[in-house]
Amino acid sequence: MRILISNDDGVGAEGIRALAAEFARVGTVVVVAPERERSTTGHSLTLHKPLRLRQLQKGLYYVSGGPADCIYLGIHEVLKGKRPDLVLSGINRGANMGQDVFYSGTCSAAREAASLGIPSVAVSLAIDFKKNKPERYATAAKAARRVLEEVLPLFSKKKGWKAGLKAWPAGMMLNINVPNLPETRLKGIRPATQGFRLYGSNILKRVDSRGRNYYWIGGTYEGYRPIPESDCWYVDRGYVSVTPLELDTTRIDIFDFLQKGFGLKKKSHPRSP
Repeated sequence: MRILISNDDGVGAEGIRALAAEFARVGTVVVVAPERERSTTGHSLTLHKPLRLRQLQKGLYYVSGGPADCIYLGIHEVLKGKRPDLVLSGINRGANMGQDVFYSGTCSAAREAASLGIPSVAVSLAIDFKKNKPERYATAAKAARRVLEEVLPLFSKKKGWKAGLKAWPAGMMLNINVPNLPETRLKGIRPATQGFRLYGSNILKRVDSRGRNYYWIGGTYEGYRPIPESDCWYVDRGYVSVTPLELDTTRIDIFDFLQKGFGLKKKSHPRSP
């Protein structure tokens, strides 16, 4: 089995090494990651300047662009068009829950793979940056593998990873968030909906040496909406959350409402109940 791994924390990040080591037990791993940290870059492709691709050692490459660039180059250049059976992104240093998935470079790498029709998974470690605790990437990597071991048989009656991956729902990625706890303290794995995280709107304004204003944006994390069975809710309670995300973000009830409002005959949407 061929597995392509990327991230947004950079090729030297501890999380990607742990993920690659764990999944090397399952198949052949190729890592294509950004040369430096590209957190919160979202789903962007570099179209207006050249990209550099360098090989550090066998199966390990870095790209001068972002996570989505890494997936694109990884598939079309490094693997020479040989599609991977699975794409993994992570392990991110910090959770990617709720609306974070739209900003996250980690999730964008998995989303790029999903847009190419490849089963993909984003993995994040829910670190509390206010507390000086060990960052348990090896535990998160094992949890991600365990998630797939439990999920893939649900997609296919045939045994084995490849059968489950072949039956993977089109246009879907899994978003896994793992509490930063010892393995023995993880309470289990739970399917979760997308939650909603709360951030302050802090803007720091400064003046440079030439008298011109500049700004730092990025508010502090202030908690989450207590939505039962959401990713935030489960992770806060010590569970590994698994959220299925899809490329089509159409809101079906409003779509149906607008069709009726425009006097159009209702048509069945692929995601309609």
